[in-house]
Amino acid sequence: MGKTIRLTMAQAVAHFLKKQMTVVDGKKVPIFGGVWAIFGHGNVAGIGEALYQVRGELTTYRAHNEQGMAHAAIAYAKANFRSRFMACTTSIGPGALNMVTAAGVAHVNRIPVLFLPGDVFANRAPDPVLQQIEDFGDGTVSANDAFRPVSRYFDRITRPEQIISALKRAMQVLTDPLDCGPVTLSLCQDVQAEAYDYPESLFDEKVWATRRPQPDADELANAIALIKASQKPVIVAGGGVLYSQATKELAAFAEAHAIPVVVTQAGKSSINETHPLAIGSVGVTGTSAANAIAEETDLVIAVGTRCQDFTTGSWALFKNDSLRMVGLNIAAYDAVKHDSHPLVADAREGLKALSSGLSGWKAPAALAEKATAEKKVWMEAAAKAMATTNAALPSDAQVIGAVARSIGGDNTTVLCAAGGLPGELHKLWPATAPGSYHMEYGFSCMGYEIAGGLGAKMAHPERDVVVMVGDGSYMMMNSEIATSVMLGLKLNIVVLDNRGYGCINRLQMGTGGANFNNLLKDSYHEVMPEIDFRAHAESMGAIAVKVASIAELEQAIADSKKNDRTSVFLIDTDPLITTEAGGHWWDVAVPEVSPREEVNKARKGYVEARASQRIG
Repeated sequence: MGKTIRLTMAQAVAHFLKKQMTVVDGKKVPIFGGVWAIFGHGNVAGIGEALYQVRGELTTYRAHNEQGMAHAAIAYAKANFRSRFMACTTSIGPGALNMVTAAGVAHVNRIPVLFLPGDVFANRAPDPVLQQIEDFGDGTVSANDAFRPVSRYFDRITRPEQIISALKRAMQVLTDPLDCGPVTLSLCQDVQAEAYDYPESLFDEKVWATRRPQPDADELANAIALIKASQKPVIVAGGGVLYSQATKELAAFAEAHAIPVVVTQAGKSSINETHPLAIGSVGVTGTSAANAIAEETDLVIAVGTRCQDFTTGSWALFKNDSLRMVGLNIAAYDAVKHDSHPLVADAREGLKALSSGLSGWKAPAALAEKATAEKKVWMEAAAKAMATTNAALPSDAQVIGAVARSIGGDNTTVLCAAGGLPGELHKLWPATAPGSYHMEYGFSCMGYEIAGGLGAKMAHPERDVVVMVGDGSYMMMNSEIATSVMLGLKLNIVVLDNRGYGCINRLQMGTGGANFNNLLKDSYHEVMPEIDFRAHAESMGAIAVKVASIAELEQAIADSKKNDRTSVFLIDTDPLITTEAGGHWWDVAVPEVSPREEVNKARKGYVEARASQRIG
């Protein structure tokens, strides 16, 4: 047996994490960007003391909300294209459960994050301990079991030596391009403090490299044959292009074979939107240009996308009876969706192999010509939607236009998550560089925005991070404004106040529903709330201003460039206006029977639209 070192289980965790490395741009760096921690009785004496001992090598950050710090960790990993990530530790009970929603965000979006919640006593001496959940029929259950369905790997550490294999398994999942996602190591609080003679080799430095599986020869040959046989192919680029860092290969592939590129929410910024073959976002929140090409395509080359509902227009977007799909994806689960012909491989390596096999082949010239013509029409519509205005209540699109004119560019990252803004940003934001568009739309989690902005800024402090958020999401989670000020990380936060949940109100109206319980004025109330967002943001240390027009917003953003800390811009907007151009039907079930004629009319339209779905 080799040399050992006696440490507590929590100390072993801390010393292990600080020794995990990766290579970014040719430079070896720690793979963990730090640990977010909110301490309680379930982790302060164990993991808290252990993190203190390594604070010079592994930074611990204090947040104001457990869900918020987890969102920041997720955004950090997403902004780093999954090459680096963070850990989050909490006490047991409410602290741990506050992170479960964020775990869902990471799981759906395939983002690595390590959760280290405290747990009950393994020895069960203080039973039930403070904050312990008691299951009347199962003595092994704790609150942390809620992490199981939203973790790629879950383990409860009830003996100190169990952490050896658990940490190794955790790193495999966190760094694997296929299994990538959240890992939960539930740390029993008494075991955190127990000592064990750990092998010194556990704490040897390890450098984790990106795994890039090559395509299978038969799958590759089949995909090449399908592409060569197509007349109207289109590339649907998803987040996997960014995570594979295959943006150059994507552009080169499109150029070599004259194939238009459309992008998903996660894939936006995978190609410069000024590129002649980049025709914008696709699907429910797509551009008219992208959707026009998608409707007629006879071959979808789906690269690094999970083909979710919004991307496919609830599987009613692709209307060509001869449609075929090639699924280039590192996950076979995604590569075979909807009868796709799989090409299971790393996106970068798959694109290179495809292009080599297609040497000399190009799509018919008429396809690029149509894409160019459709893009011209769309760009005119987009410019009109984002144009400046003197309206007292501007639209979301007009606010987006003002922000893009004031602070947009290659060095700016715009970040959002939920409500109507993601749809408008997907259509309209001019993403020109990888990572310049950061959207959490897999889980569409309200409250991700400000905390996510903090994580993105931590990943790239040299970039301008613009958080666009509605008043509804702002009210759900805003505490990390204070954290950003505390850490000296300047965010630019644009709050669009439409006095309620405007997006869902529009959806309610679109499905025949009455205006009910979404906008504040349509909710049960004795007194209408008058929320002073400016004063609230200032109370957390930010510099805040409320503007009365688009012109004032542009001026305020320009003036804020000299500010030394997080700046918040408040503007009242219209809850009903949305960009009419582009978009596609989305399957939102409408009641079959209703006493209201508006619902019955909407149901009739719904049934007609469903007839276009490609079931299965």
